[in-house]
Amino acid sequence: MEGLIRTAIFKPAADLVGYLLQAAADRIDDRYRPQRGEQRKGRVSIQLQCLFGIFTLSRYYYYHPGRRQGHYPADDALGLETGYTPALARLISLEGADEVSYQKAQNHLQEIGGIEVDLRQIQRVVQRLGPAAQAWPQREDKPQTTPVPIMYASGDATGVPMRPEELIGRPGQQPDGTAKTRYAYLGCVFTQHGRDDQGHPVRDYQSTTYVSHLGPLADFAPLLRQEAIRRGMASAGKVILLIDGAEGLEHMGRDYFSGCLQIVDFFHAMEHGTLVLSALLGSPNHPDLRPRLRLWAKTLLKNGVDKLVDHARRECAGNPRAAAVEKELGYFIRNSKRMQYGSFRKAGYFIGSGVIEAGCKTIIGARCKQSGMHWGVSGAQHVLALRCIHASRRLNDFWKLRLQSRSTQSTCTAA
Repeated sequence: MEGLIRTAIFKPAADLVGYLLQAAADRIDDRYRPQRGEQRKGRVSIQLQCLFGIFTLSRYYYYHPGRRQGHYPADDALGLETGYTPALARLISLEGADEVSYQKAQNHLQEIGGIEVDLRQIQRVVQRLGPAAQAWPQREDKPQTTPVPIMYASGDATGVPMRPEELIGRPGQQPDGTAKTRYAYLGCVFTQHGRDDQGHPVRDYQSTTYVSHLGPLADFAPLLRQEAIRRGMASAGKVILLIDGAEGLEHMGRDYFSGCLQIVDFFHAMEHGTLVLSALLGSPNHPDLRPRLRLWAKTLLKNGVDKLVDHARRECAGNPRAAAVEKELGYFIRNSKRMQYGSFRKAGYFIGSGVIEAGCKTIIGARCKQSGMHWGVSGAQHVLALRCIHASRRLNDFWKLRLQSRSTQSTCTAA
């Protein structure tokens, strides 16, 4: 019964939307002044779909013989997206990017909203909006001017399974040396104003924004810096780059966050501590490993990284495993200044990169690393860009800018 009522209500609602958009299209066509060389070819009808159903819209088509291209001014001014109204296109792109597959997005639209859109059409809408979503982090916005005590920038990468043609010539970790994935980088910026009753740092509510890039770190780093600038990095009391100990990310901090405090994620440090102790003890299953790892944690939290390195070197002196131990100690030697966790905690800073780790799972992994998935580069980039905008709570801003840019492209002018 409720489904029938919904259908009965949707039909006149679709007719009303069609009536209002047709009136708007007529006004736009009346006011439009063709550019030099453009020829008006007459009115063309299109079947449009809105949140409530399908209706017909008629508007003028203009063609430029010299450029061999044409356009519909009303389509741009109204923000139509390949046969969909802006409201429906927004919903389709949101479902297509946020559901675990395009098939589930199709089912969800049908079950929840009574909206029938084929999964291939959902994919086309996502791909149409993808370039604008990718360009979104590079937009020119005025930086936030309200100063914050502490700002954090963080970045990490995770592998995304790709189609074979996207992996040609790329080295990987498969037995034959080939790759099955490509790195997708995710960055986030968030702020902190205070601590809880126990003195632990507290991330500001809904302060986290995200950027992503499926490509080289050299292309990702400027995006993360730009996001930090947009969030008010210049006026922040303290800027902290919270990352793992990878050399590439360390160089990113040096080149793009010069003068900022770098902190190596404590949990990554503990993972490497496990590797050091496994080399010292000769086995990752040695019964003394866990008790000694707890001691390492306590020592690291007291600014004892150099002490641990010296102790490990003395213990393995003359031991056949000394070379393996020294290799694993290199991580701590290289990152010693960024592992002064006792001082960092005393100052009230985060020492764990849980925010970006969770982001990699929810933004990248939950959509792009499902069983059986194999992506093309552009498809993955577009989906991730849209997911970052949504996770950053910037959908309204994104669509407002898109509608403004489309309206500008229509070159509508008053008579």
